[in-house]
Amino acid sequence: MDLTNKKVTVLGAKRSGIAVANLVSRLNGIPKISDNGFQDASKKDLEKLISPQNVLIEWGGHTQSFIEDSDLVVLSPGVRIDAQPIRWARAKKIPVMGEIELAWRFCPKPVVALTGSNGKTTVVTLIARILQEAGKKVSLCGNVGIPFCEEVLNLQDKDLVVLEVSSFQLESIIDFRPHVAVILNFSQNHLDRHKDLNEYFEVKKRIFLNQCSGDYAVLNYEESRLRNLAPKLKAKVLYFNSPDVLAETSLRNPNQLAAIRVAKIFGVNPDVVAKVFAEFTGVEHRLEWVRTLDGVHFINDSKATTAEAGRWAMESFDQPIIMICGGRDKNIDFSILRELARKKVKKMLVIGEARDKLKKAFSDVVTVEECRTLEDAVSWAKKSASRGDRVVLSPMCASFDMFLNFEERGRVFKKIVQELIPCQIEATSTTKNKIYQTRE
Repeated sequence: MDLTNKKVTVLGAKRSGIAVANLVSRLNGIPKISDNGFQDASKKDLEKLISPQNVLIEWGGHTQSFIEDSDLVVLSPGVRIDAQPIRWARAKKIPVMGEIELAWRFCPKPVVALTGSNGKTTVVTLIARILQEAGKKVSLCGNVGIPFCEEVLNLQDKDLVVLEVSSFQLESIIDFRPHVAVILNFSQNHLDRHKDLNEYFEVKKRIFLNQCSGDYAVLNYEESRLRNLAPKLKAKVLYFNSPDVLAETSLRNPNQLAAIRVAKIFGVNPDVVAKVFAEFTGVEHRLEWVRTLDGVHFINDSKATTAEAGRWAMESFDQPIIMICGGRDKNIDFSILRELARKKVKKMLVIGEARDKLKKAFSDVVTVEECRTLEDAVSWAKKSASRGDRVVLSPMCASFDMFLNFEERGRVFKKIVQELIPCQIEATSTTKNKIYQTRE
């Protein structure tokens, strides 16, 4: 694909959009950016442009003339495939693709791509570390945080790419063909963007769209919707948790099982896998221990943006849970967790746009309190918690009503928790205990 002197317009000026613009510049094209927001909101991202003087940018909305003056239009993941600028481009027969597809056109290395509704980042991180421990040079990118376009021209000394892909990114693929493609699981998510579960599933399975007989499709055997895909796929189908696989190991964690299945494709020694599992402490914002204060453990699970992620959080602890939930609703049915919440959750503190929906779903099975801010919720959780309790930020919602992204939400939570002042009990000369506050 030759971009020399071609006008490439990317929709969105966040990190992936900037990565596209930089890739176009490096390939001697003419990058353009069209963004609905305003320049101040993207100031930090714009600092990453390698040649800002050569980038044409329009702010505050997309204009038809700007879009039509393009040889190619590239979507950032946050832009809907049916957005007005896309309709303008297609009406003029201007090619349209996503950031993942564009990077793929210039990728010289095999790709391991993984998608799913929950646990994607943890598993791609495990896969990358296992392959690295086995001596392979790996580029880990995609929805995990580093755009594919940012890495694709820096792969000369790499052996392969491990790529996390979302449904938003899969919507706009054309020829994208991973050598190994994995669907980890499937449950309700992003129903604010996809009209229903069937549409969401149709998008997810596009990860296998262009695979051939020399490729591998790795599926979750325990989910019938995924298992039933097998006869329709051209790639060699492998399951990471089928009965024969489970008979060979005592492990039952699906994240570990999926990583093992991919490692076997590349001939990795089981001892290497075991070493990585033993040393792995988790991924930031995924059930991340933050602090133990007065015997109460604070856990950052900001990445939990679905009900199933909330289920994982609840099932991860045997101790009473004070759960901080809420944010922007993704049209998710929270009621599927009512019985589990009744058993596991001591109190639920709800914030953000979805707080009324969460209260309606859970208030008759657990005590639910509304809080104005995350800081208020953490403060109330500290007052409500007893020694041994787990205070878990597991929002089950998107972050965009209050934060830029789940990473910022998690960082803010950790900062609030680290600044909490402990209560210490000190014996006195009387029979009473004196409670006072002090900084650690």
